[in-house]
Amino acid sequence: MENFSIRSVQKKIKNGELHLKSIVGEFIGRIEQRDDLNAFLAVYKNAALAKAEEINNKIRSGNAGSLAGAVIAVKDNMAFKGGQLSCASKILENFVSPYDSTVAKKLTAADAIIIGKTNMDEFAMGSSGENSSVKPAKNPHNTSHVPGGSSSGSAVAVAANMCTAALGSDTGGSIRQPAAFCGIYGMKPTYGRISRYGLVAFASSLDQIGPLANSIDDLAVILQAISGNDVHDSTSAPEPVPEFSSRFSESIEGKTVGIPRQYMTEALQPEIADAINSTKAKLIAGGVKVVDVELKMLDYCIAAYYIICTAEASSNLSRYDGVRYGFRAENAKELDEMYTQTRVQGFGKEVKRRIMLGTYVLSAGYYDAYYRRALKARTLIRQDFENAFKQCDLMLSPTTPTTAFKLGENINDPLTMYLQDIYTVSLNLAGLPGLSIPAGRDSAALPIGLQLIGKPFDELSLLQTGYFLENTPDN
Repeated sequence: MENFSIRSVQKKIKNGELHLKSIVGEFIGRIEQRDDLNAFLAVYKNAALAKAEEINNKIRSGNAGSLAGAVIAVKDNMAFKGGQLSCASKILENFVSPYDSTVAKKLTAADAIIIGKTNMDEFAMGSSGENSSVKPAKNPHNTSHVPGGSSSGSAVAVAANMCTAALGSDTGGSIRQPAAFCGIYGMKPTYGRISRYGLVAFASSLDQIGPLANSIDDLAVILQAISGNDVHDSTSAPEPVPEFSSRFSESIEGKTVGIPRQYMTEALQPEIADAINSTKAKLIAGGVKVVDVELKMLDYCIAAYYIICTAEASSNLSRYDGVRYGFRAENAKELDEMYTQTRVQGFGKEVKRRIMLGTYVLSAGYYDAYYRRALKARTLIRQDFENAFKQCDLMLSPTTPTTAFKLGENINDPLTMYLQDIYTVSLNLAGLPGLSIPAGRDSAALPIGLQLIGKPFDELSLLQTGYFLENTPDN
């Protein structure tokens, strides 16, 4: 397919070489052609085509927003007024959102077209895309392999050229891991950089919305458009938003990049280790200093993360009881039975597992032993990063320990599935920004992804380093 990057589309429409309606039509055709990938749960075909006519005219007249020409897919856990909001769960299968999330408002205000809602692991709980109650998404590079999760559909839609870019949510790696598995760029911004208003909560202290795209340029333009403080979200930060869209191409010469020693273990797939070494050589050749750093708390990240996230999930998902909205079990004779049967029938296996784990760690007699201890570990993990950043400006690490695994390979082994997040959950615990970048292919032609880790609210350094690597050919 032709390159439909945001700036190139704007330029061609302005020059009369393209019409946005034809671009939207191509994307819709691609979605229908690759329906086997199960990327979308809803496609807004007629609305997108109608909007294309309006925005095309705005571009031609010179008064369009920064995202004019962009066709964006949105993960189905973000509210979009009049569209479905199912979180790929039976318990919300017919729910229609009565309002817009802040990110949806910002996308439309910047003249982006929202083409549809993408598939995901139910309530964003999963690392493979297989926990969708509707159908599992598939990796476009090899359909017998998973695309990663939980933002599976968003990553697939971008990698398979079904849209310009997409939004996902990241609680423990759910943007970066599928971006790595699908060979695209995926950014988890600093916690608070982007409003979570209208994002269905999984774990409120960890969740963060971010973009997935085929280029750093598109990522930067979208990130700038959707960032900023929001009166509707008390956890959004009153930090100024840098000019991501104009400064991402600045030189990185003189920066120091740290490589966490604890991340480079024998458990890491050798081809990913090779990609780290190759990227290290590129950075050094570009005038960057590369140093080893210590992150001693790595071994505690998975345990702390899964205690905290399941505890918060247990609390957040208590609202789905069949009373106010969503699915309600039929033929229940009493209120307690209706509650129980609604949740038994409405939630999938993984969601039930995490609710039970979360309820357990919050229960009397176990709160101090598990939850409070996990919060203390979280503080130590954050301090670990603070100490490491005294030696460097940003860090380079693997995004995942392996490339994409096969569908069904780990679905019955929760521990192995959870360990897929070993390099990503620490950033959510510490509230740091992370960017997954494509770094070649393995021997099976599956994409390799590497992760850049930044200081709080320093997404710009990640974009600049990602841009340098994107435009520096392999030796």
